[in-house]
Amino acid sequence: MKSAVVCGAGGFIGSHLVNRLKADGYWVRAADLKLPDFEASSADEFFEADLRDPNICAQVIDKGFDEVYQLAADMGGAGYLFTGENDAEVMHNSAQINLNVLQACRDKKTGRIFYSSSACVYPERNQLNPSDPVCTEDSVYPADPDSEYGWEKLFSERLYSTYARNFGMKVRIGRYHNVYGPCGTWFGGREKVPAALCRKVATARSGSDVEIWGDGHQTRSFLYVDDCIDATLRLTRGDWAGPVNIGSSEMISINALANLIIEISEKSLGISHIEGPQGVRGRCSDNELINKKLGWSPSVSLEGGLRITYDWIHQQVASLSAGNAGSM
Repeated sequence: MKSAVVCGAGGFIGSHLVNRLKADGYWVRAADLKLPDFEASSADEFFEADLRDPNICAQVIDKGFDEVYQLAADMGGAGYLFTGENDAEVMHNSAQINLNVLQACRDKKTGRIFYSSSACVYPERNQLNPSDPVCTEDSVYPADPDSEYGWEKLFSERLYSTYARNFGMKVRIGRYHNVYGPCGTWFGGREKVPAALCRKVATARSGSDVEIWGDGHQTRSFLYVDDCIDATLRLTRGDWAGPVNIGSSEMISINALANLIIEISEKSLGISHIEGPQGVRGRCSDNELINKKLGWSPSVSLEGGLRITYDWIHQQVASLSAGNAGSM
């Protein structure tokens, strides 16, 4: 039986990854500061561990696992990452985790290690036009991410690459683009835009408005979580190292995204625009390289994935009292 460690397994993507590894017949050790929020972990062992501590990290990665997936990071949506208030903690915490995980993997001679980078590494100058963003993998330099979160991710890409080059480690790097789906954070300030809009629509009364930060013309692409896991495993187990975009090339404006969710809800709602952090004006995954190198493309449409996600968040809202739901 093959074995794997998932760092960040209490998070959204990490918990889905654990489920998939178990379905593939792996023995799985999970590690995170917390357990998953919405369902019990299917891992064989779950370490509630602070991976910022090198000694604890060494206890988690205490042998030569076949695969280690490093998804642990201090992160959140635009309301957390783009205000500037959390920059020092985001950079310190995530960099410390990556340093510790890499050293533990080197010491124990891990078979393969996957690092989850982000679309936030791409230069702001290439994402000013919402109709034509440039996110090809080789456009990342000269570097100029729009957030400290992006700078830390880019530093850590180089960290993983140097360990691979200097110590012969098998490292794979994927740049995630706006992954969404059920069992993800949907309130509290760290949720991503699909979950935030699903929550706003689910809690809105017909005839009212859904609030959007900015003018709503900013564009993004969104990847359903099952597709994200498929691409992650294909990259990790293949012969090519990346870095590579793991995302969807189905670009949409935030206004159109909100209208699509409203349509799914079958409610009569309007949209109002308010001030708030927005990130770059345009971002969309360029999938030419991953299609060429791995033969991969997403299988779940945006509308199909949003229907599943909205239904799940609607059920979460319905399980709360009317007073609690109204405050979400």
